[in-house]
Amino acid sequence: MLKNNKIHNNLLELIGNTPMIRLNKILSSYAGEYLAKLEAHNPGHSSKDRIAIYILEQAEKEGKLKPGDTIIETTSGNTGYSIAMACVIKGYKCILAVSNKSSADKISLLRSLGAEVHVCPSNVAADDPRSYYEVAKRLHKSIPNSIYINQYFNQLNIDAHYLTTGPEIWDQTDGEITHLVACGGTGGTISGSARFLKEKNPAIKVIGIDAYGSVIQKYHETGQFDKDEIFPYRIEGLGKNLIPTATDFTVIDRYIKVTDEESAYTARDIAREEGIFVGYTSGAAIQGVKQLAEEGEFDASSKVVVIFPDHGSRYMSKIYCDKWMEDQGFTAPKTQKTTKAIQQLNKN
Repeated sequence: MLKNNKIHNNLLELIGNTPMIRLNKILSSYAGEYLAKLEAHNPGHSSKDRIAIYILEQAEKEGKLKPGDTIIETTSGNTGYSIAMACVIKGYKCILAVSNKSSADKISLLRSLGAEVHVCPSNVAADDPRSYYEVAKRLHKSIPNSIYINQYFNQLNIDAHYLTTGPEIWDQTDGEITHLVACGGTGGTISGSARFLKEKNPAIKVIGIDAYGSVIQKYHETGQFDKDEIFPYRIEGLGKNLIPTATDFTVIDRYIKVTDEESAYTARDIAREEGIFVGYTSGAAIQGVKQLAEEGEFDASSKVVVIFPDHGSRYMSKIYCDKWMEDQGFTAPKTQKTTKAIQQLNKN
């Protein structure tokens, strides 16, 4: 009989040290070596486990939390799940303000862990009273003994990845990484990882993936917040209609935008070609890598690490549902669309 080397006290001890896998097929036509950091191997199935436990434990160390207190957060689903999981184990109440763009799968998962969920419209301004940012703030003000995680404006979001994800990537590649590609939502994952990696080797190029309909790429390039860039899009956890301070733009070299449709089909391709069941943002990340490769960004000496943030099971009612894909008008995989056409599609 095999004997356990170690029995873990709870799921939180399993966070981090996620595997890195070589991508063998989906990018085989491009020069370079491509590696995927599989964050779905965290116990909460996403990279957000890292920030949830780190932020909560920092609050505990500072005496801001005691058993029975309430944790409040805005989330597209993954951070909420990680926080709800931690709250079950640590004995906190959990209230989440969630965008209605989040999949039904994600919202059901949150409620399955006992979280109180407030579903808010996604297609409103960040300062609109109905937005999930404002709903969370209002709940925090009205509920005694509560703390608001506020991942978009919390520097601990960056610190969590600086202390864990970045060092893991450096170690797993033996310091040979040349490019880091990651989606940008709150910006904590890409910023914290990049900050650590660039301290080790400033020549490492860090590229963020943004969505059409988001303000992030233009803000990075010009320093200007342009409301005309904002229009509805479908990818969850990618891009923003505000500028999160949890993004350190100084350690990111550039952004590239991807479409909803191509990202959805690329996620499906990853599952079929690599056997890795990924979420929508992972599809966006690989779609971005393809576009970069076609620009000539990589060569035979490139060692490219792509962060896969979460698991495909959270998108069964969306990108892995043929009916949903048809309803979005996603019928022509791998087609290129002009920005004007993309805007029109999203406004319909």
